[in-house]
Amino acid sequence: MKIIFMGTPDFSVGTFEALIEAGHEIVLAVTQPDKPKGRGGKMQYSPVKETALKYGIPVFQPKKVRQAECIEELRRYGADIMVVIAFGQILPKEILEMTPYGCVNVHASLLPKYRGAAPIQWAVINGEDVSGVTTMQMDEGLDTGDMILKKEVVLDEKETGGSLFDKLSAAGAVLCVETLKALEEGSASFEKQGETTTEYARMLDKDMGSIDWKKDAQTIERLIRGLNPWPSAYTRWDDKVMKIWEADVVAQNTQTLPGTVVSVEKDGFCVQTGDGLLKVRSLQIPGKKRMEAGAFLRGYKIEKGCELG
Repeated sequence: MKIIFMGTPDFSVGTFEALIEAGHEIVLAVTQPDKPKGRGGKMQYSPVKETALKYGIPVFQPKKVRQAECIEELRRYGADIMVVIAFGQILPKEILEMTPYGCVNVHASLLPKYRGAAPIQWAVINGEDVSGVTTMQMDEGLDTGDMILKKEVVLDEKETGGSLFDKLSAAGAVLCVETLKALEEGSASFEKQGETTTEYARMLDKDMGSIDWKKDAQTIERLIRGLNPWPSAYTRWDDKVMKIWEADVVAQNTQTLPGTVVSVEKDGFCVQTGDGLLKVRSLQIPGKKRMEAGAFLRGYKIEKGCELG
């Protein structure tokens, strides 16, 4: 197939390369405009642009893809289908219906669950046992199109947002190739989504990472994993921001207030939550790299009774 590929972040790259390896012709890569990064403000390419340049594929970076001149630019390539994965802009009807096979999206959840911008992290935060990827025929709604194929992925007990990202990216790449094959052969079936059973998977922000120690230990531990590696969960200690990267739930309580350190051991320290204790295993403070809690405690003093948050 002649494909216009639309995507931006790392999550899109696996599918991009899988389509090339499967023998499809990607005639154009559409991605978000370059953005300045760091103190120097040097312009940074998106991962999809970097991949396109590596394979000698033309790149188009519209600020607003729904503008008439952008739509005409896409039409010029005569593609059979558009594959969209984490592109970052809403597509108008003119683009959705431009090619013979329309626009196929790879979404990182088992639709209709977790429609929205951050389905991977919310699956971890909400304690799902199973997630997955879905290919769908895009419509004008937000992740509401007819489903084509699905693939389930089981979450590990200590799954993080980052580790699930990698698993679903790989699964999505395989599923997309299978979907295009089914479309070409005429064997693809389309299923209406129906109502979702989960809230909209809204975009993440840094404020989400602020730990509320009044919540129960299990909820906090899932938040820590879901926001790893970005934007990360954190608390305040000794007027510093302490990022917590890994923690274990301890099923016991004390009579102390939530956020209070109740014990300090060689390999970590336990904090009282609204229900249960949370043992901090890995953390980071400003100016330092991530470290095991045991190593941290050999260089810094945290005492029983210390309050976090």
